[in-house]
Amino acid sequence: MCPALLVSPLLLAGCEGLVAGPLSALDPAGPQARAVALLWWSMLAAAAVLFTLVMGLYLWALLRPEAAAKIPARRWIIFGGLVLPLPVLLPLGVIALVLGESILRTGDEPFRVTAHAQQWHWSFGYPGQPGAAETIDVLHIPAGRTVEVTVSSADVIHSFWVPRLGGKIDAIPGRETRILLTADDPGGYGGQCAEYCGTGHSFMAFEVIAHPEEGLAAALAGETPSAPQEPAE
Repeated sequence: MCPALLVSPLLLAGCEGLVAGPLSALDPAGPQARAVALLWWSMLAAAAVLFTLVMGLYLWALLRPEAAAKIPARRWIIFGGLVLPLPVLLPLGVIALVLGESILRTGDEPFRVTAHAQQWHWSFGYPGQPGAAETIDVLHIPAGRTVEVTVSSADVIHSFWVPRLGGKIDAIPGRETRILLTADDPGGYGGQCAEYCGTGHSFMAFEVIAHPEEGLAAALAGETPSAPQEPAE
């Protein structure tokens, strides 16, 4: 049997694990996450184009050394190093600016929550929501509505990240940072601290639960804070 046939299923399985999964940024479930994923795919495509062009020039110089030797080094630097990447990098820069602006737009009035990081757990608050108790390592949000998360830290730098709903933002001691998330549909979405913050870093996972609008108030009223999990020694 051809070895390539044996390797192909493994490669496909690896690609499926990369694209899909609870913490996959390539399996977006909201507009901000789709913008991040589109930028990633655009960068991958641009890198593939540049790689192909550079390898094409390399093979040409390898197979036709006499022709390549006639080109002055200055031209190689100017056209190969400066001119060649421009048609690829300029459109990529425009795409990044457009997508970056789209991630920052709220549209309607956002649903506001707070995320406070502390070794080794997350505390979530719901200002403006009467009767809503603080939750530990579980964030409740409405589905189909923009959510503004105000992120802070009690000790060291952490990073708030829900890959399927948006980008990441650092939690910095003494400062507040903000990020927008949107979940298209009700359901659970994995979150993680994306900045190494000490020996209990792996314990700083959390869950985001998106509720239908009519069920959010009941979920907040019925939630009781639980003690944060401590890492094993």
